[in-house]
Amino acid sequence: MAAKADTKEAASAAPAVVEKGASKDEKAAPPAPATTPAPGPKWLGWAVAGAAVVLAPALSWVVADYVLLPRLEKRLAAPIPADTAPAPAAESSGSDAKAKPAPPSYQFNNVVVNLAGTMGTRYLKTSFIVTGSDAGLANIFEGDKARLTDVTLNVLSSLTLADLEEPGSKNVLREKLVAAYNQTLGRKVADQVYFSDFVVQ
Repeated sequence: MAAKADTKEAASAAPAVVEKGASKDEKAAPPAPATTPAPGPKWLGWAVAGAAVVLAPALSWVVADYVLLPRLEKRLAAPIPADTAPAPAAESSGSDAKAKPAPPSYQFNNVVVNLAGTMGTRYLKTSFIVTGSDAGLANIFEGDKARLTDVTLNVLSSLTLADLEEPGSKNVLREKLVAAYNQTLGRKVADQVYFSDFVVQ
C-alpha cells in the first residue's frame, strides 16, 4: 500500500514540476482573446458627431419656423370670445360731458421722513394724492394743512425698514393714512391714497 501511495504522490507532484518548469513565455502569455469585432474607421465617429452638431440647430429652426410659429400666429389671429373680451372704451367726442370727472383730490409733494429704528441713516421720500368723494376735499385739506402734514409725518416716520420690505406694505400704508386723515378731520373725507413717488434710501 505504501508503494501505491507513493505513486499517487508522485503523480500529483509531477504536474507541479511541469508548471514550475514552464518557460517564462508560457507564463506571461495571456489567454486566447475572445473574438471582438474589428473597430470601424475613426472618421465614422467624427462624422456622426459633426452631423449631430450641424443637424440639431437646423432641425430646431425647421420645427420652430414651420410648426410652432404657425400655431402661435393662428392662436393670436383667432377672435376673442365675447364673454372674455374687454368692454370697448367709450369714444371721446371732444366734450367733457361724457367723460367721468376725476374725483376730488389733494396732493402731498416730496414728503421726507427718517425711518424708525435706523438712527437717522435711512429715510423715505414720497409724493402721493389723497382722493375722496367730498367735493370740497382740496379746500378741507388746504384749510387744515398743518395738522394733516403732521399726521402724515407721524404715520410715515413710525415705519421701519422691515415694515416697508414686507409684501403689500404700500397697501397697509394707504389704509393707515386714510384712517389717520379721517380720524383727524372727524369724518370720512379721504377714500384712497395713490403714490406717485416712493423712494427708500
